[in-house]
Amino acid sequence: MSKFFRMPAVKIWGAFLAGMLVVAVLSFTAGLRGLPRITWADENSAAALQGTQLPGLGPDTIPDMVSRAGPAVVRINTTTISESRLDPFFNDPFFRQFFGGQFDIPSQQQESHGLGSGFIISTDGYILTNEHVIEGVSQIEVTLSNTEKSYPARLVGSDKDLDLAVLKIDADSDLPTVTLGDSNSIRVGDWVVAIGNPYGLDHTVTVGVISAKGRPMAIDDRQYRNLLQTDASINPGNSGGPLLNLRGEVVGINTAINSQAQGIGFAIPSSTVKSVIDELINKGGVAHPWLGVYLQSLTKESAQSYGLSNTSGALVAQVVSGAPADKAGLMAGDVIVGFNGSAVTNSDQLIELVQGTSIGSQVEIQFIRNGETKAAVVTIEAKK
Repeated sequence: MSKFFRMPAVKIWGAFLAGMLVVAVLSFTAGLRGLPRITWADENSAAALQGTQLPGLGPDTIPDMVSRAGPAVVRINTTTISESRLDPFFNDPFFRQFFGGQFDIPSQQQESHGLGSGFIISTDGYILTNEHVIEGVSQIEVTLSNTEKSYPARLVGSDKDLDLAVLKIDADSDLPTVTLGDSNSIRVGDWVVAIGNPYGLDHTVTVGVISAKGRPMAIDDRQYRNLLQTDASINPGNSGGPLLNLRGEVVGINTAINSQAQGIGFAIPSSTVKSVIDELINKGGVAHPWLGVYLQSLTKESAQSYGLSNTSGALVAQVVSGAPADKAGLMAGDVIVGFNGSAVTNSDQLIELVQGTSIGSQVEIQFIRNGETKAAVVTIEAKK
């Protein structure tokens, strides 16, 4: 079982008690650690921490930023309706052995409720969140933090692989928004702020730094490849909420936590969102570039068995029939060492190179087969 998990929608039953327990534990832990208070000696110190000159920033930078960006952060309540048998006795194998399936087993609809976060990206009501927050739900309701008004929301577009979803609400006036920032320019050590609804504690603000960039992670049936890691406190219910820089720009979407650690959270970088947001809104989904191979990275042993002097490259374990790689003549056992002029060092890098390629593009792939370097031209297609 993976030690990492997505932050699921918090179940309403027990959320209050769980939230109170978390508050008590955090209060006690903060006392032990002596949680530092962030202060700046002059107006340029905050800008230096962020790596950019921002004139006029003072000791109230974070409160001021939260007051500007906070109203655009929303609470997402979901309802899932499922069928449940009224009496499990009718499903008992011993009962059915004697009476067969002649009985009409009564059932009833059951509701379960979940909670997540999101943020408004346009004044007319488009909202960004995680796909796992709204996956399989029957109803979605969005509550604004500044007015406490609630609106039914509809799903505009989503992508399971990227764990992104766009919702739409129809309000009676323009809504507050936040801006997508540049996650590529943020540095390890830069200050960030998370806003969301952990454990049902509305509009909670936590502060930390970027701990690492480009973290790959497998969670259930999703493979995340480029997550931001932060020590800003993130908990179930924060899913879909923004991770902001000191300008109040969204640099990440809070997504996952490490269940075996404290102070380790992960966010989808805003660069990923920017590359697909138009497709999500206009087409309802994302077309993913596809090569059509199953890959594995080389070990010293496997490299030696293929007659290679090092472990650079991506080993083709299987080629999907009819896929672009199959049409170009690639075979299981080939070691891909180049993609469109870029050297390939491992399978993760090759996947990123493919994902950054436009559908319909023709690229040259260099690979080693039986000790001989070969090349093939592949036309990248959309994943089916």
